[in-house]
Amino acid sequence: MAPIFLKPYLQTKIWGGKRLAEFNYDLPNDKVGEAWVISGYRKQASVVDGGEFDGQSLRDVYQNNPALFGNPTEKEFPLLVKFLDAQDNLSIQVHPDDEYAERVEHDRGKTESWYVLDCPDDAEIIFGHHAKNKAELKKMIEDHDWQDLLGREKVKKGDFFYVPSGTIHALTKGVMVIETQQSSDVTYRLYDYDRRDSDGNLRELHTQKAIDVIKTPYVKDQVEPVKKEIPGGVLTTLIEAPQSPHFNLWQLDIDSEMDFPLTGYPYYLVSVIDGAGKMDQYDLHKGSNFILPYGYPNPKFIGKLRLVISTPGE
Repeated sequence: MAPIFLKPYLQTKIWGGKRLAEFNYDLPNDKVGEAWVISGYRKQASVVDGGEFDGQSLRDVYQNNPALFGNPTEKEFPLLVKFLDAQDNLSIQVHPDDEYAERVEHDRGKTESWYVLDCPDDAEIIFGHHAKNKAELKKMIEDHDWQDLLGREKVKKGDFFYVPSGTIHALTKGVMVIETQQSSDVTYRLYDYDRRDSDGNLRELHTQKAIDVIKTPYVKDQVEPVKKEIPGGVLTTLIEAPQSPHFNLWQLDIDSEMDFPLTGYPYYLVSVIDGAGKMDQYDLHKGSNFILPYGYPNPKFIGKLRLVISTPGE
């Protein structure tokens, strides 16, 4: 029984940069926007780094070794964890829920969350909207009345945002996050600042589909992370089911030495977002990502580490 360490699937983006090298990833260019660090999604799956399954995709390991994941009923790995480096504004976008995504795209919906790793002073993100109903939403979009339509939120390092499907949102220039989401890549763009791709073409928009799925009026989900001091550090519950039906999410700060404080879930997705140390005999550093499989004996951490941990929801 061993943890499953993973190498990320890297994605070049028009808005990407090179700051993900800070997480010890070997970037192929200076436009890497996303590192899919724990992914079983189709051809964009992470690859196992070392151990019994070295070189295999997480998707294959999950499907061929269900006992490692508590014999789940889902055929596809349910979650996706990624680091995002927004060196320019992302498109204004929205994601569908499960029903719409299955019917229209033959995919999962996409509810996600952001934990802010870094951002400029006085940074803000696009979040939510001000339309009172669908008719007003449609007119404001058709008129490109983005200033009045779009909601904005101030952000700082360490902030957490829950982004249910149907929520208009976009990261802005200089914001870095770790994103935990349903395993899906369905995105509907509303507006992309009239940017052109490497071939000089405007990027595709998905206006009608976006209008279909945007929740109106917008009501923000109030999320209040709960901190708890435990031996060796602090455990912060960022969000849990039933408020978040698709995933549970924690931040774990280890000061020196700590036994793993979570129980009751079949497996855990773990990302090191800061610091260095050990888990049992395994070295950890900023940018390490791994899965604690079903039945792994309670691990012990040593060092100064900050982790983001998730499990599938209900």
